Amino acid sequence: MADLPAVRLTRVALTSVMRATTHIFRLPVPLPALDSPKWQSPVRAFAWGLRSVASTVLTPVLFATYLGIGALAHDTHFSLGWVLASTALIWAGPAQIILISTVGSGATVLQAAVAVTVSAIRLFPMVVSVLPMMRTPKTKRRHLVLATHFIAVTLWVECFRLLPQVPRERRIAFTHGLGVGLVSVCLVANTIGYSLAANLPQLFAAAILLLTPLAFLLSTARNCRQLADILALVLGLALFPLVTMLHTGVDILISGVSAGTIAYGVHRWRERE
Repeated sequence: MADLPAVRLTRVALTSVMRATTHIFRLPVPLPALDSPKWQSPVRAFAWGLRSVASTVLTPVLFATYLGIGALAHDTHFSLGWVLASTALIWAGPAQIILISTVGSGATVLQAAVAVTVSAIRLFPMVVSVLPMMRTPKTKRRHLVLATHFIAVTLWVECFRLLPQVPRERRIAFTHGLGVGLVSVCLVANTIGYSLAANLPQLFAAAILLLTPLAFLLSTARNCRQLADILALVLGLALFPLVTMLHTGVDILISGVSAGTIAYGVHRWRERE
């Protein structure tokens, strides 16, 4: 595949791209009622999942993130086909950055694979929490393979927001549509970022990187419904600065597990009353 011509991405150009993207992907898309005949077909459920990509604030965040991944792949001399394949097959921004960085720095394929696998372990609890929302008595394991592949932080957040509005027997098809839509947005962003070969000011690039965790934090806060959810989030934020003083290297893990355990204990205590 011939390399695409490199174009310098200025601050003005990126701002115009992101403004257009935000306008496209923040259209309101209300879902039909649970008993609506519009849910009768799996194909229509898939289409509703695809359309729901336009209703989430995380879509432009993903676009910005994968714009940078495309530019990073260009700067490290990977082909456009390679970065598109990694997006479709890995579908996890941090894991892709690890892959590009390790392979680009001369590490072996085995070393890169181990690093990517370790980073992907964080997604396991998300898969475990989302799959029961899709299962029915007739669901077989093979029906969940593609949905499992799509479950990353973005889909995990959106499943908790959207799946309660979808009939249980149509949730797998809906998730397939949502996943395909989100991955498609990232593939487009990869292509644009690769062709622009982004050269952003350092401060502006750091602001874009901050956008992703900030959006995930706000989305998680928006989806908190029970006291345990709120308590886990607040305690996690409060404990993290204290845990960082220990210099363990796994500060987020320790603060998250501690906050979640305390919140779960409070939840069980309240249930017994």
